Amino acid sequence: MQLSKYNQDEPEKLTVNNGDNVILSCAFDFPEQIPVPYVIQWQKLGVQIPIYIWYDGYPPHTGEGYEGRASLVKPASLNLTNVRESDQGWYECKVFFLNRPPESPKNGTWVHLDVHAPPHFKVKPPDVVYVKVGESLSLPCEAQGTPKPDIIWYKDNLPLEESANVQILPNELRITNLQQTDIGDYLCMARNREGSVTSMAKVIIAGSAVITVPPRNLTKLEGDKAEFVCEAKALPSNVTHKWFHNGVEISQLSWLDTRTLVKHDGTLLINPTSAEDSGKYTCEVFNGIGQTDSSSAWLSVEYAARVTYSPTIQYLPLGLSGIVRCFVQASPPFQFITWTKDRRPFDPNATPGVVTLNNGSLLFQRVSHEHQGRYRCTPYNIHGTAGTSNVMEVLVREPPVFTVKPKEVYQQSINSEVKMPCDGIGQPKPSITWRKAEGGKLPKDRAFIRGGNLTLKSIKKDDHGNYECVLENEIATLVTRTLLLVDSTTPHAPTNVSVNTSAFAATVTWHPAYDGGYEQTYVIWYRMADQGDSDWKTIRVYPEGSITFTLYNLQQDTEYEFQVYSRNILGEGLPSPIVRAKTKTWESTGSILPTDGYGSTYIPEQHPENTMTMPATTNIGPSQEPSPVTPAGPKPGPPRNVTITRVAQGYAISWSPPLNKTVPVAYYYIEYKIGLNDPQWKVWGPVIKDTSFLAKNLKAGEIYIFRVYAHSNLGAGQASAEIKFEVPGGISKHSKDKAIVAGVVGGILFFIAAIVLSVCTVKICNKRKRRKAEKAYMMVTCPIMDARNGGHSQGGSPVSLKQ
Repeated sequence: MQLSKYNQDEPEKLTVNNGDNVILSCAFDFPEQIPVPYVIQWQKLGVQIPIYIWYDGYPPHTGEGYEGRASLVKPASLNLTNVRESDQGWYECKVFFLNRPPESPKNGTWVHLDVHAPPHFKVKPPDVVYVKVGESLSLPCEAQGTPKPDIIWYKDNLPLEESANVQILPNELRITNLQQTDIGDYLCMARNREGSVTSMAKVIIAGSAVITVPPRNLTKLEGDKAEFVCEAKALPSNVTHKWFHNGVEISQLSWLDTRTLVKHDGTLLINPTSAEDSGKYTCEVFNGIGQTDSSSAWLSVEYAARVTYSPTIQYLPLGLSGIVRCFVQASPPFQFITWTKDRRPFDPNATPGVVTLNNGSLLFQRVSHEHQGRYRCTPYNIHGTAGTSNVMEVLVREPPVFTVKPKEVYQQSINSEVKMPCDGIGQPKPSITWRKAEGGKLPKDRAFIRGGNLTLKSIKKDDHGNYECVLENEIATLVTRTLLLVDSTTPHAPTNVSVNTSAFAATVTWHPAYDGGYEQTYVIWYRMADQGDSDWKTIRVYPEGSITFTLYNLQQDTEYEFQVYSRNILGEGLPSPIVRAKTKTWESTGSILPTDGYGSTYIPEQHPENTMTMPATTNIGPSQEPSPVTPAGPKPGPPRNVTITRVAQGYAISWSPPLNKTVPVAYYYIEYKIGLNDPQWKVWGPVIKDTSFLAKNLKAGEIYIFRVYAHSNLGAGQASAEIKFEVPGGISKHSKDKAIVAGVVGGILFFIAAIVLSVCTVKICNKRKRRKAEKAYMMVTCPIMDARNGGHSQGGSPVSLKQ
């Protein structure tokens, strides 16, 4: 585009929004700086006639389309108001000086005006298009706006993409060889940065009836008429309309049918409306081909607040709390209720001990004889009141009382029998019933009520819970509660499970249920949601008895399913209901890395494409499968100096942290095996913020092998050195072998000692016998020798020696 050369170096470019005001600037200089008469002319490029001409002393000329919107701003600028999208383009300001030769230079300016406007349709697709399978379809859609809008197509609220038979052109959507899957609602959206507009086209197969103008929700005052429109198109066009009220055809409702009329075009007329007409109205159209089409709308009939029922007598229990009811119906709900007592105004807010309930009734917190009287109530809403209730005689009477109550707690074993007594008196005579406080039903074949006493036979686990004895007559209803504990069962399912998530962790919290009479422990089951029948991962809750537990190394921005199981020595109980929770998204921008609840830093994986992957799931329980994915990034080193020490409560396993302190440790796990031939490592942990663990139940005499893993948020590092430890106080296999060898050796030595002792004993005995014999021999031989020598012995007469 060639622009005239004036004093302006660069053309001015202006941008305004549709409907704004704008000034197109134009400056000029008088020849030789001497004012002379001049003419100002504004020309729009592409328009032959100037849009504005000004000459001093004469009315200005305004071009077509600019009347009333263009005016001069001294010296030569153009003020353009209420800018239109058609005003967009190049404008030229020319200044002609009179009494000057034609070749004298002209002053002026070029200005480009850019008008931003939200999109608007130039051509829209038809609202309804009837087609047949196999045909071709063309849906036009052309829009204007500044900047130029983009055209986007949707089918059934989902973005439409091109395919073999779908072609998206700039101003048209073409579908060839139509199939049943191509039938639906097509939306054309024109969008630019100033806004967007949409137009819907319903593509249907010729034949069946289709609702083109559905009914709309209505709110009417009682007595007014109501009309529900239901226009339909069909090929052929012999459409039959049916109307339903809350799912029942109106022709079957005599109370409504007499006040309704279905017009030729399908419109439903209700005249006059009544309060009971409120509800859901459904229009169903059919022409004998294909399926019926239906659409629904709601009718809300409003009316003044009114009393629906006035009981002649109401009773209040002396000394207890009691209620005087006002049975009210109102649409919209009532705003307040006024009361009278004994024909005088009664203000419950000004009466101590009397409270107005949300339903308008009066609550007497402690009934006395002063509260007896004749009451009336009058309700009001935005439409006023339909009147006052009839007189309600309120009588104060003695309430029934329990003469026998069940014990607070009954503790029974499974398959046993329990009898819970209950009795009471009052006037009139009260009835006695039993019920389960949790809303469950009494077992028909095992529950018996006689004389107010409840007997449960062959008690089951499901019988556990609170039971209520209800004592009731016209004066009052009294309730007393007892708890039945059923022992010797598996635990009941945990309740109130909640999950609080971060990007890579989830904290599960629950309320424990009855433990069945034994200590219970918990196991958490979890898995990714919407993964079909994927396997659950499990982890035992530690320490035992905890009712909150944190799972780590989950994937960010992922929905998980959680369940909590409880166990005791009899087995596993029923699980809690499944709870879903989604981990948060980690914002990876910035230099600050995320941390878990224990201050450990998460180090994301780094890939060539600079995408972040999730931390790998670590083996945090005996039943968890290790992740096959090994994440990048540093891991903790092996823990050091693992030792086992005897303490009062058991054995303390302690260790030193890894040498590399640059990788934060989130927690530790202790793995152990029992015996030298045990192939399965078992797990204790996680151990958080500590470097020791108390093992309470090590078996005396057994040999244990221990190792410790340090975990970061990426997973486990290297294991510590394995430590073998023999628990003192029992007889291990090695000790038994030693004992057997020692027994055998001891037996042999004992046998040898016995033989030596026996030999020694024989020798000693033989020696003693010889000495004795020698002594006897000497006693015999000595006198003889003395006689031969002529002497006598001191022994007296000689004694013969018997051989």
